Amino acid sequence: MTLAAATELALATNERLANVSNTLIYSAMAVYTLAFFAHIAEWLFGSRSKVGRTAAALTADAGARAAEAAGPSVTVREGGGTAVLERPKVVVRAAAGSRDVPDGPGAHGGTEKGDLYGRIAISLTVLAFAIEAGGVLTRALSVRRAPWGNMYEFNITFTTVAVGVYLVLLALKKNVRWLGLPLMTTVLLDLGLAVTVLYTASDQLVPALHSYWLYIHVSTAILCGAVFYVGAVSTILYLFKDSFENKLATGGSPGRFANSVLDRLPSAASLDKFAYRVNAAVFPLWTFTIIAGAIWAGDAWGRYWGWDPKETWSFITWVAYACYLHARATAGWKGRRAAYLALAAFACWLFNYYGVNIFVSGKHSYADVGLAALRSAGF
Repeated sequence: MTLAAATELALATNERLANVSNTLIYSAMAVYTLAFFAHIAEWLFGSRSKVGRTAAALTADAGARAAEAAGPSVTVREGGGTAVLERPKVVVRAAAGSRDVPDGPGAHGGTEKGDLYGRIAISLTVLAFAIEAGGVLTRALSVRRAPWGNMYEFNITFTTVAVGVYLVLLALKKNVRWLGLPLMTTVLLDLGLAVTVLYTASDQLVPALHSYWLYIHVSTAILCGAVFYVGAVSTILYLFKDSFENKLATGGSPGRFANSVLDRLPSAASLDKFAYRVNAAVFPLWTFTIIAGAIWAGDAWGRYWGWDPKETWSFITWVAYACYLHARATAGWKGRRAAYLALAAFACWLFNYYGVNIFVSGKHSYADVGLAALRSAGF
């Protein structure tokens, strides 16, 4: 076989693998859509499952203990009659870290059918994750490099890792099934953006990116982003749940939608604590990501730091998360103030992910491809 024929065969093979990758990504989106509807069914159905009855029993037991702590009822006899002064009513909040939702939202607030839909949703999520991971792998094989050389590849890898983080938490018996619906929603939006606006045909990298640091630096950045995303979702849900609990505590009556949805989430204190733990756990890895990027920049461009937009916003994101963790650890910030700071930090990460790569010119940006794609899509 001549060199030209071998090159043509290699190109044909790469093209076939790229097409297989595209098919797998679209297939994963279809299965994610089924998982999305299964999660909706999980939230909609029922009120009397075995797990739901267990949750109700735990809540009733906590209420009884709180009422007992509020003081016994008092009986006063007046002229042969008896008047009973009842204990004051107490609004019970679950303690921080308590497993106030024993299983998924369908099980806590739903029938056994609701719990079944939740389990179906998890099974579909596992299947979609495997298919999407196959799409990322075949994309890598088609170009014979790490599959994150442009925004399209970064998106499909990021969504795969985000779902993987969720499944790992489930495998570790963490009570995070409430993450399923927002996760599926985000994954479908991100993949829809990837295959329409950000799609880029498989191609080789520029010479400066041919380095083993590509595997180290970018992979850790993707993992950090996936965990930061989980923390951001739990923080947003905390804000809704905290408002719901405050309304109950002040004698208010939340609407029917709030009662049916927010009552099935973990307590506000649990969500706040979970968000803090995941952000604190991944922050050292984000620090390493920035250091690894600086080392790679020294190898590729002869300088470790040049205040490139990506470098600048990575540092801004690091400072924002550092302020959040420092405020919680030293100033005792908890609750809504800390939540707003955490969301501001995640907004910095999002701008670093999308804004810098697409709209800002720099050594790290994909501005030419991104803007052209946005214009062709009518943006």
